[in-house]
Order: sequence, then C-alpha cells, then structure tokens
Amino acid sequence: MRKKNLSTRPGDHSTTVCILAPDPAFRDRAGQLSARLDLPVCRDPGEVGQTFDLAILLDTDGLSLFDGKMTLHGDLTHMLPRLMPGKLSAELLVRAAKLKNPGPAPVAIDCTAGLGEDSLLLAAMGYTVHLFEHDPVTAELLEDSLRKARSSEGTAVLADAASRMILHREDSLAALSALRGLPAAPDLIYLDPMFPERKKSGLITKKLQILQMLESPCAEEAALLSAAIEANPRRIVVKRPLKGPFLADVKPAYSIKGKAIRYDCIVVRG
Repeated sequence: MRKKNLSTRPGDHSTTVCILAPDPAFRDRAGQLSARLDLPVCRDPGEVGQTFDLAILLDTDGLSLFDGKMTLHGDLTHMLPRLMPGKLSAELLVRAAKLKNPGPAPVAIDCTAGLGEDSLLLAAMGYTVHLFEHDPVTAELLEDSLRKARSSEGTAVLADAASRMILHREDSLAALSALRGLPAAPDLIYLDPMFPERKKSGLITKKLQILQMLESPCAEEAALLSAAIEANPRRIVVKRPLKGPFLADVKPAYSIKGKAIRYDCIVVRG
C-alpha cells in the first residue's frame, strides 16, 4: 500500500497519513475522502503507528485523528459548558476580544483555526468568524465538527455560534494580504501560532501532540503579524505561553493573563 507524504508547508516535516475505515459501513465515504485528499485507504488499525504515522478515522462519531494510541475527535460539543452565560464572559479570550461599541455584526478572522475551539468562543460572543486552516487534514476534521455543531439538537447556543463560523481552506497569510486597503476592515484578528514543542511543557497536551504531527509551530511569525496589522483591524489578539516572548518582538498595548497562557492585545485603531 502506498504511503502519502503530507507536508503542510515547504520545509515542514512530512507525516504519512491514511484514511482508516475498519467498519465496512463507512467504506464508500472513505473512498470519497481518499479521492478528495489524495490519501490511501487503510482498514487495519494496526497499520497506524507502523506503516502510517496518522489516520483519519471514520466511525459513527464522524471524523477523528488516530495515531495508533490516542484518538482526537472532531467535536465541539465539549465546549458547550464554556458557552453558557456567566461562563463565557469569564473566558480569557473573550475578555481580550471584547470591543467597545462593536456594532451589530462584528467580524473576526482566526488566522490559525486548528480545531476551531477559540473561534467558537468568538462566535458565541457575537462575532462572525472567518476561520483559516491551510492543512487539508485538519480542515477536514474542522469541517466535520462544524457540521455536527450546526445540526446539534437541544443545544441552540452551540448551533447558533457555529452558524457564524465560516471555514476557508487556505493559508491566512495570503488572505490577509488581500485585505490590505479594503474599506471594510475586520474588527478583530486572532493569532494562535502553535507553541514550540517542549518536552517538559505542560502546554503540550495530547491534543497538541497529534496536531503537531500535521502542523509545525508558525515559522512566519513576523510576516503573519505584519499582514494582520496592515489589514487594519481594530484589535489583534495573540495567544502566547505565559512567560513566552512577544510575537515577532512586537509589544502589545496590554495582556490578559491566565495561569499558563496569556493573550496579548495589539490595538490598531481604537
């Protein structure tokens, strides 16, 4: 069986990925996904971690990532408690993203969408969020998560927030450059350049370990922040390790700090 070398960007590490469908009921969908992503189909979970580094697993729960030991589900329902009144307003990101007089339809851009959890918080506070994800495997998982969230029964808060989340399967750097000079600038740009991998860091969760098999920490920090500033939002919010350096050495106007992370707030226009 051929292996697919998936490289997220030139110079990045390559990860061999397959479509895993051990249940015959999902074979047709596995074939469709295989054709769309140009990845081989695998039916034996034992090949993951041996022949392949990672698999997109299809089962009754939808799509998930599987590395042979851990499974990372594409699911936003676990975020529901954080969306409830009283809980949402206490979120550090929500505090960092809160604008004075935001208007009836504020727009945010999440340049590093990942699995969409931070974008969901922004959407729950009223933003229409454009999520950019350049890695095709991560984007597939995110799209599946959004589909399930929008159709979730009995969780109107989640469905409403997910309805304001728009996925773009492309690199945000080029998209931000295209926004330069447009009259309708976004209200907020959110940057979460993945934390550098450190063996002893408590920030490197199991979830992040799997995602880092697909995406390396941002290697274009200065260019990304510069493009964000030139897009002329009201504010840029950058997620950083609590004691980490400022992104591209640009000092923010202020920071919202938690126990392990902080959000640096760069005010561009009031």
